[in-house]
Amino acid sequence: MILFPKEQWQPVVVQLKCAKHVMLTTHCNSDADGIGSELALFHALQNMGIRVSMLNCDVVPRICQYLPAAESIQVGENPDVSTVDTIVALDAGAKSRLGFPDALFEGKTFINIDHHASNPNYADINVVNADYCATGAMIFDLIQHLGQNLSKESATAIYAAVLTDTASFQLDRVNADVHRMTAELIEAGAKPEEAANAIYNSQPLARLSLLTLALQTLSIQHEGRSAWMHVTQDMQDETGANHEDSEGFIDVSRSIDGVEIVVFIRPERGNRWKVSFRGKSGKDVGSVAAQLGGGGHKYAAGCAVSGSLEEVYAKVAKVVGDVFKA
Repeated sequence: MILFPKEQWQPVVVQLKCAKHVMLTTHCNSDADGIGSELALFHALQNMGIRVSMLNCDVVPRICQYLPAAESIQVGENPDVSTVDTIVALDAGAKSRLGFPDALFEGKTFINIDHHASNPNYADINVVNADYCATGAMIFDLIQHLGQNLSKESATAIYAAVLTDTASFQLDRVNADVHRMTAELIEAGAKPEEAANAIYNSQPLARLSLLTLALQTLSIQHEGRSAWMHVTQDMQDETGANHEDSEGFIDVSRSIDGVEIVVFIRPERGNRWKVSFRGKSGKDVGSVAAQLGGGGHKYAAGCAVSGSLEEVYAKVAKVVGDVFKA
């Protein structure tokens, strides 16, 4: 089964089949969709006899380390790519999100595969389709266009990508075809229990300690229609947690009855903060993030905002407030 038969994969297929050395990468502060997509395509290309490597600007998150070949992903900001002729960016809504200098891409065919609606088609070859539930689902289709059978390794990686990027199959892009794809992934060897244990049931105590502090910042605004929460570097230091440990906190406040927009803020680098949004009841948080220089989907989006925590709150509150005035 192909999820979107009309998607134009041929330029990608032609380039990958003629490439001498393909490098795969995903966005900074990578997640299971980025890593899962990367690993799924890595295994497929290896099975085709294509020379392929993986390089990211950040380390593989803990929840993805169980995936086959996760240890093969290299990390670095100034790699030797002299033999690489094709670079594939996966799940990166903007070129800047890859974290590499422009010089890295010079003289190479650049492919952009992504499902974020805000993606500006920044590469030489672009396949961007926000109708896919995850970039991993795009790789599910691409593997078939490459004429490959779905291996256990690729299926395992795609399952992790889809499971997490649909918030465990809760979001609006989940339809009958997504569940049919999931069945094929399981038939090919993906193990739901293994994924659940690695992603959801093996959390460090530091994460729960951090969540305890984060919940103390929970604020309900706009007559119960928005929920706000944050963590700070001091909170991470106090609990021994890191930025990865706050992943998923936003879904806690999203579960509050009556809330339509959820905002979660955490430190990034320097005085920059990562701001994540979730929407419900028709509220388009993708447009909210876009106004702040970010992007994403209608019900899941994000951006980076500079300033003190108070300044970030004020900037975000102005944009969110305008949504409720409309």
